[in-house]
Amino acid sequence: MTTKRIIRITTTIVIIIVLVGIILYPKFKSMLGKEQGNTMPTGMRGGFGGNQILMSSGYVIVPTQFTEMIPPIPGSLLPDEEVDLAFETSGKVVGIFFEEGTRVKKGELLAKINDKPLQAQLLKLQAQKKLSEEKEFRQRQLLDRDAISRESYDQVATELQSIEADIMLIEARIAETELRAPFDGIVGLRMISEGAYATTQTKIIRLVKNSPLKIEFPVNERYSGEIAPGFPITFQFTDESEKYEAKVYAVDPKVNIEMRTITVRALYPNIGEKLKPGRSVKVTAQLSQIDNAISIPTEAVIAEMEGEKVFVYKNGKAEQVKVELGLRTESHVQVKEGLHFGDTLLTTAILQLRQSLPVKLDTIVTNQPLVQ
Repeated sequence: MTTKRIIRITTTIVIIIVLVGIILYPKFKSMLGKEQGNTMPTGMRGGFGGNQILMSSGYVIVPTQFTEMIPPIPGSLLPDEEVDLAFETSGKVVGIFFEEGTRVKKGELLAKINDKPLQAQLLKLQAQKKLSEEKEFRQRQLLDRDAISRESYDQVATELQSIEADIMLIEARIAETELRAPFDGIVGLRMISEGAYATTQTKIIRLVKNSPLKIEFPVNERYSGEIAPGFPITFQFTDESEKYEAKVYAVDPKVNIEMRTITVRALYPNIGEKLKPGRSVKVTAQLSQIDNAISIPTEAVIAEMEGEKVFVYKNGKAEQVKVELGLRTESHVQVKEGLHFGDTLLTTAILQLRQSLPVKLDTIVTNQPLVQ
């Protein structure tokens, strides 16, 4: 078979195929159109064209009390006061006057270091002071009669003042040998025994004040202008349902640059000291509350470049409405403008909704709980 003959046969076959395709194409197009016409989006009911009916859920808008809350934040319980007590001087511990885990009062003597050498020095100085006072008295009488010079009297008076200063110094050093409670609280476990040698770095006991308790927690920087002393909060333990109320008493004046948060502290009375410091808690706070507000489910809002919109049900059709949003919670958002009480909001099949599209309501929510 020659090359020219092969080319003629191939050309003939191609022409036949093209002719068959041209003849059968209208039939395939008609069949394809019927299949596409029978395929409708999920939720559609009715015929093709302008008679499509979309099934959706309705949400009747009624007045609500809208409360904006800070979402649960991890926090920690801190004691009102806490300190590791140590002596201000070094020496041998000669007395421990507290029981571990008991309550002590401010100023109560907890432990004592040997102060016998200091007590001896104090006795010596007190004796010198007595003699110096008598000498100063005689010299003053002589000065009043002009029997001595003013310089001689000043020298005796200075000696007396020097002895009095030495006595005050010794008494201060004796006080350093006594470990006293700086505030009312509960002592923990002691870290030293009687007879041991203690330095200024030796920890003797930890003193903790558990009433009231401090709650420390971080909040996002965008709330920095809303939380101030007196602001109420609620906290609870992760494994308990009971909630406790406290009030903010201090706010860190600086935002944490790395975390973009501010540290806040609140006070809880902790009457009876039932709660113990060191535990982790979840903190929530109410930022604002609006009565008779319009609030809708967040999923019903459609975000666009020009703003947000929603669809409402009117006369059996979907009607789009531009809205202005306000406060937000985890599940709801406040609508400032665009909607009115009594409107029926469409909350499902949102992506399939179009202006004037026929809609049939499968469910209608008419009772709306408080949004918190």
